[in-house]
Amino acid sequence: MSSAPIGGQAVLEGVMMRGPSNWALAVRKPDGEIAEVNRPITSVMTRHWFFRLPILRGVIALGESLAIGFRALAISANYAAQEEGEDGEVSTELSRGSLIFAFAIAIGFALMLFKVTPALITSWLPIETTGWFVIVEGLIRVSLFVGYLLVISLLPDLRRVFEYHAAEHKVINAYEAGEELVPEKVQRFSLIHPRCGTAFLLWVMVIAIFVFAFFGRPTWYWLIASRILLLPLIAGLAYELIRFAGKHTGNRVLMTLLAPGLWLQRLTTREPSLDQLEVSIRALKEVLQLEGRAPTEQRVEVMA
Repeated sequence: MSSAPIGGQAVLEGVMMRGPSNWALAVRKPDGEIAEVNRPITSVMTRHWFFRLPILRGVIALGESLAIGFRALAISANYAAQEEGEDGEVSTELSRGSLIFAFAIAIGFALMLFKVTPALITSWLPIETTGWFVIVEGLIRVSLFVGYLLVISLLPDLRRVFEYHAAEHKVINAYEAGEELVPEKVQRFSLIHPRCGTAFLLWVMVIAIFVFAFFGRPTWYWLIASRILLLPLIAGLAYELIRFAGKHTGNRVLMTLLAPGLWLQRLTTREPSLDQLEVSIRALKEVLQLEGRAPTEQRVEVMA
């Protein structure tokens, strides 16, 4: 299974790992025990070949990863709080309506902060040429993103999430290197990974500069609409870049070009403890076991 594509995400007191056909969640409960939850993945990419085309596959993979991530985060929140139902079982699922509402709020906030706001701020500046307009807009967007990461990195409550984020990276790095998955050996690996979502988001913003340059400087309402409607195309292009980088980590020129995205991960990772690595390893082993039984025709793209 060393060739199985694996992605992951830090959650509250745990880690979610996903393969092409399954995802598994491991969470450290308040009593110290590790709870595990796993679910199969039914991707549309297994049913229609055109969803596996370059760029489009990135959009689909991103959407599926967001949906799985929100579901895993909700489950981890319930386990971390040790919510119990009337039968004494821990409630591990939120309603579909609650998940959709939370998803909509999060996506709406991100669009307003990182897409609409930079476009509006730049439109108020005395900039005449299209080239300078998209460059300044891009710089404002990246500055907001980095500033946002700096602010949340200072929040004590998020420190443990960042530690689990690093635990996820270390375990995947060890797995991809063929190392034995035990906390003491995994701890030696880097907390940086080229397929990290933090790097992906940075490249979404950089690629947007080049894409928006083709559309000039429209009136304010078309300006806002273009920033939102072109996001799937930009995300698909960024996905292809990150995917390529993940397969060519030995290319020094490529890694140098992608270095800003790797540096940025320092804001969203912290050195994990051996206990946190144990949780991440449990999630990875569970998903690898499930993937070992999955049909090969279900293998699809995995968004890290």
